[in-house]
Amino acid sequence: MSTPRNPIELVDRYLQAVRFWLPKSLRQEDVIAELGEDLRSQIEEKEAELGHPLDATEVSAILKRCGSPMIVAARLGPKQHLIGPTLFPIYLFVLKMVLLWILVPVFIFIIGPVNVAKAGGDWGTALAGTLGDLWSGLFVAAGTITLVFAVIERTHAHASIADKWDPLKLPPVRKQERKTPLMHTACEIFFGFFGLIWLLLLPHYSGLILGPARTFLRIGPIWHTFYVPILLLAIAGLLRSGITLARPQWAWFPRVAELLQAVLSLILLNFMINSALPPAGADWHPFVVLADAAKNSAQYIRVAAIVNASILVSLAAAWLGVCIAVAIQTWQLLGFIRNRTSGAGQPASLHVQ
Repeated sequence: MSTPRNPIELVDRYLQAVRFWLPKSLRQEDVIAELGEDLRSQIEEKEAELGHPLDATEVSAILKRCGSPMIVAARLGPKQHLIGPTLFPIYLFVLKMVLLWILVPVFIFIIGPVNVAKAGGDWGTALAGTLGDLWSGLFVAAGTITLVFAVIERTHAHASIADKWDPLKLPPVRKQERKTPLMHTACEIFFGFFGLIWLLLLPHYSGLILGPARTFLRIGPIWHTFYVPILLLAIAGLLRSGITLARPQWAWFPRVAELLQAVLSLILLNFMINSALPPAGADWHPFVVLADAAKNSAQYIRVAAIVNASILVSLAAAWLGVCIAVAIQTWQLLGFIRNRTSGAGQPASLHVQ
């Protein structure tokens, strides 16, 4: 912590806070070194003017005039036409979440098979219609998200703390390590909450997952078997994000919790795949089944087979992706433990490395 004997440490704490907000793509070392040199030059000039070393309050006043770390990082980062560097990482996260993880799967596994059924098995017409609808949906969603973030950027809502921050309350200098950004965790909680509501409503409103196909498709019994484990995993993810937000000083918690959740997801996916594909001679457990009114339709039987195969392939792909994630997260956790162990007996550096 900064003391009257060492007020210059405020500069290192300030540089550490600026580094946190700088985009990862930027050459952080050069930017931080240049900023640190400028700040120390200002302090030296002020000391020469006053004829005595500056105390913590005087150094704090210089940092206060420079601006809050978030605003300074925004000025130093790459300029964006619509979204500034402070909001740009959150903008990309929301954009990917909505476009890649919500709209694309819905169109591939729900809207696509429905269009095939409506086209009477004409794959060309169904594919063209699905791609056209997908493009329109992506365009509208991306435009809406961009507009919202552009409004936030122009109104400077994210910079409302610029005149309220106190340099003396900056966290102490510590060894550089990854921390979950506050707004990223808040977005996780936001989407996790609505995902949990969606799961709770799903048993009563099958249209939330089947859409128009609910007229001739029903959710298979296999989902009733795994509904509670899926729901518990969603609650665990929401609790993980909440604890991360409430206890940001627990640097170990996000790593351990993410790895544990990934392992549990892998086990659940493995059970689901094995349940859908039982041993030879046993009955197949489909993910969707035909409604009573559509059981005699060859066209709907074919659509149900396509949907079931698509879901099975998706689960297999998800299983492979989670395997890779578990391997990466395990390696990162071991590196974190190794760094903490090697640095346990060393005092924190007063200078940003």
